[in-house]
Amino acid sequence: MSSDNLEDLYRRYGPLVLRRCRQLLRDPAESEDAMQEVFMQIVRNPHLAEAEFPSSLLYRIATNVCLNRLRASARRAETREEEILMTIAADDNVEARSAAGRLLDRIFRKHPESTRVMAVLHYVDGLTLEEVARETALSVSGVRKRLRALQATPELMEARHA
Repeated sequence: MSSDNLEDLYRRYGPLVLRRCRQLLRDPAESEDAMQEVFMQIVRNPHLAEAEFPSSLLYRIATNVCLNRLRASARRAETREEEILMTIAADDNVEARSAAGRLLDRIFRKHPESTRVMAVLHYVDGLTLEEVARETALSVSGVRKRLRALQATPELMEARHA
């Protein structure tokens, strides 16, 4: 891969990758590091630069890089007490966020992690079912079935009627 090709990819898709990293990581410095890691994967695997849909490929790589960083952070069990306290102090509606977080944990506990990724891609990021299918290497009907099963989770049904 020539440096011109990499530079073109970076210039053209860098903002998309950075936005995705910021959505998932919620930390500007960590997001920039993750974005650099995404493009380093292209450098290490030049055949990836020849993808038919580079935006989809880079989006998927960014998602995976960020999810891996989040998992690694959780495994290290870094409490960062000061950061947590500052976040709580700055948030006006801690109780609602906490309740929403507990509800999401209960909903997703019974589903594979890939379903969580599909839900984020579709409901949060606004991708179509076709785009989610392409990103997750499943059929559109497979994605649709997973999202319907998620919608039928008893905890979610209760929350809708509450």
